[in-house]
Amino acid sequence: MDFELDGNSALVTAASSGLGFASARALAEEGANVAICGRDETRLEAARAELAETATGDVLAVQADLTDPDDVSGLVRETVEAFGGLDHVVTSSGGPPSTTFLETDEQDWYQAYDLLVMSVVWTIEEAHEHLLESDYGTITCITSRTVREVADGLLLSNSVRRGVIGLVKTVSREFAPEIRANAVLPGTIETPRIEELIEAGVERGTYEDYEDGLTAMASEIPMDRIGDPRELGDVVAFLSSPRASFVNGTEVPIDGGLLRS
Repeated sequence: MDFELDGNSALVTAASSGLGFASARALAEEGANVAICGRDETRLEAARAELAETATGDVLAVQADLTDPDDVSGLVRETVEAFGGLDHVVTSSGGPPSTTFLETDEQDWYQAYDLLVMSVVWTIEEAHEHLLESDYGTITCITSRTVREVADGLLLSNSVRRGVIGLVKTVSREFAPEIRANAVLPGTIETPRIEELIEAGVERGTYEDYEDGLTAMASEIPMDRIGDPRELGDVVAFLSSPRASFVNGTEVPIDGGLLRS
């Protein structure tokens, strides 16, 4: 299926690895010009080079800290200057640390809120006027299945990410019909973070080897495996495309059927 994204311009935040990178790759392979950002310059340049190998449009890499509103403003500005406009925004971010309520102090809450919620707010604020000028304006927010069902030990993700869903639901109504807004809810997907967790489990003796770790993580997933980042990236590209022109204000789980709600 042709997603009709050829020549469009997209900004994907926190895209030097993981789900942000997978989303950027899917958009780039569909012909969009794609801007990515990250804090680590070396990882960011490596991601840009890898994307450029299969992209049919241009790829721009901008070093930025999403918890700094000035960096976010500069990120959007550089994207618009490079591509002549902006059609699609995809928000992603790293996850907050694993913690419980009694282990978490007030500063942890504020840091998680800036990382998970305010980074999205600042990005949308800066991008809004440019998306309005587009004929294809879309916002897609990558969150987590924890906005539906909490996960043990992930207090901050469980609590704070839900603010992004409220934001998406609200702007999907306020910005329509000119701009569509949706969210994707990834479950367990084989990102570098999951790979690190499995490898740490092997070192601790929790798993016999990497494959044993994969099997354990998939034990409750009806599809009997964890996800591939490309599977999320393809959904993000679809939601950004004219093929999804009547999809607005939705939350799409990408978790192999794990969610029960």
